[in-house]
Amino acid sequence: MLRAILLLVAGAVGGMIGSAGGTASLITYPALLAVGIPPLAANVTNSVAFLANWPGSALGGRPELIGQGRWLWRWAPLTALASALGAGLLLLTPAAAFDQLVPFLLAVAALALLAQPRISAWLARRGNGGDLKRLLPVGLGLSAIYNGYWGAGAGIVTLTVLMIASEQRFSQANALKNMLLGIADAACCTVFILSWPVDWAAAVPMGVGFLTGSTVGPAVARRVPASVARVTTALIGLGLAVSLWVRHH
Repeated sequence: MLRAILLLVAGAVGGMIGSAGGTASLITYPALLAVGIPPLAANVTNSVAFLANWPGSALGGRPELIGQGRWLWRWAPLTALASALGAGLLLLTPAAAFDQLVPFLLAVAALALLAQPRISAWLARRGNGGDLKRLLPVGLGLSAIYNGYWGAGAGIVTLTVLMIASEQRFSQANALKNMLLGIADAACCTVFILSWPVDWAAAVPMGVGFLTGSTVGPAVARRVPASVARVTTALIGLGLAVSLWVRHH
């Protein structure tokens, strides 16, 4: 019972942070390790539980998602296929080499998010906005592969891609990021459930927490000034990058 309560609370806090633009796994992945689940199984269980974040963040982010259906349908197939590919890579290849790369990927994404206004202004002066938009499918595909393979920090990576390669304000980019993560998570979780024994006793209470917390997160993102939310998200990403680097060294 205590284990279930701990995971439910961790899921609720993680769901609120994740759907507001932060990194849910900063809370939930350590919680799964703390109750004795091995690292790879914890990563898989975390991804399965996080699927409950999708409907909650959709409910909470309805104002920002109005009129975005066509955009989401356009990028959903790429996101799903890339995430399933990432999940397959996780199950078929050694994780050691990629684990060494993850902190640096997160750090680059966080620094890019910090510099996003300057990057956007520089591109506008040079007239390269159209060129950058053509990088959107590449960025979304790579972030979805990353989500399927590792997951931790995938929200920050995806949000950075949307903020730089599309013309979206923070709260709208965050709502779209939540939907793309839901699509990606559904795809990679299908692979995980078919190929790996999921710890359902941990995934279910954490999923209930995710569902609860994720309905609150978009409202938080809506009320916090965009610059504050962007800087806070980037700093969380840098913190997670440092944490992962220390863990692997």
